[in-house]
This record gives sequence, C-alpha cells and structure tokens, in this order.
Amino acid sequence: MSLFPIFLKMTGRPCLVIGAGNLAESKIQSLRAAEASVTVIAPYASPAIEEMAASGEVQWHARKYQPGDVAQDAFLVVTATDVPEVNRAVYLEATSKSILCNAVDDPPYCDFYFPSIVKRGDLQIAISTAGASPALAQRLRKEINAALPLDIGAWLGELGNLRREVLQLEPLNEARKQLLHTLATREVCGFDACPSRAYAREHAWGNPRPASPRKAEG
Repeated sequence: MSLFPIFLKMTGRPCLVIGAGNLAESKIQSLRAAEASVTVIAPYASPAIEEMAASGEVQWHARKYQPGDVAQDAFLVVTATDVPEVNRAVYLEATSKSILCNAVDDPPYCDFYFPSIVKRGDLQIAISTAGASPALAQRLRKEINAALPLDIGAWLGELGNLRREVLQLEPLNEARKQLLHTLATREVCGFDACPSRAYAREHAWGNPRPASPRKAEG
C-alpha cells in the first residue's frame, strides 16, 4: 500500500470524533494540539474528555451515534467506539460524503493513520507503519526521541528567524540556496552578534542584489 505523507493545517477545521473512551482520547488530544474544532459524540466520556468538554475545548454530545451524524462540512472523522459495527457504519457514511475517516485499530476502514510523533518545537517527525505495527512505530519514536538534542526546537526557531533575514538580504539564486544549507549545519543563537548571523550578512554583502531599473526621465 502506498501512502502520501502530508502535514495538514488544521486550525479551526471541523472534525468529528465518534466515541470518547481511551481509544478516542489520544486522537482528540492530537486534533486539539493542531487547533482543530472537535465535536465528540458518545454516551459516556473518559474523565479527560469530560474535562475538555467542560472547559469548552471540545463540544460533546452525550448520546450514541446515529446515521446522519456525519455532517457534510466535516473535514475529517475519527470513529473510536468499542463496537466494530458502529465504527464501520461511521466509515461508510463518511466515505459516502467524500470525507476522510479513521476507524481506530481497524486498518481496512481507515483513509489515513495517526502516526507516532516526535516533536521539538516546530520540528515534527512522523512515523507510520500503515497500520501494520503501531508498536514498532512507538518503539522507533522512543529511539528517535532519545537521539535528538533537547534544545533542537529552540535552535530551529532561531534558524527560521535567520532564514527570513537571509531571504530579505539576498536575491533568489544558487548562492542563497547554498548559504541556507550551510546555516542548517551551524550553531545559531538569538543575539544580533551571533557568528552565524554575521556570516550570513557577509555572504549577502558579497552577493549584492541586482540594481532596480530606473524609470525613464521625461
């Protein structure tokens, strides 16, 4: 099976979760971490989900799933009940409306999978086994997590700031591309006198922008 890896902007997108037990909890937390707008349908909820509903983080309808609950404007659907027949009914309803659906722990009824994530600030590394072995994905996540420096997220933030400075200083060309690749191998700090910032400025001054064409006088 071929999967297309992608990072989606989820802020404000309406997402539906059927089920509110332990299976659903981590999925809801992942969607909320991405700032999605989450609606939950389930007769009962775990304490954590009850707390999220009480604080307004999610909207919870305390009842069983009913056909027609999958709204046409839903961006994606997760079904995580402990009744396989319900999960598959939700999946079929979602796909009939061309809405992506994940039936937790039931790979044939999944349009997408939740990967294991290693996160440091804006850095995210996603690991998927296409549902074949979530345990292996979790093991690899732990190994990668242990191998990454704890401050790499902060370093990435400063590197992103410096990249934006370079884009303003230097025109699009092969030299700028090489500079950005070089900076990705160097220490970067937030101080104006940071050696990497000085290096970037010297590089830009040695590669000035082309002169703007003058308006014809008349």
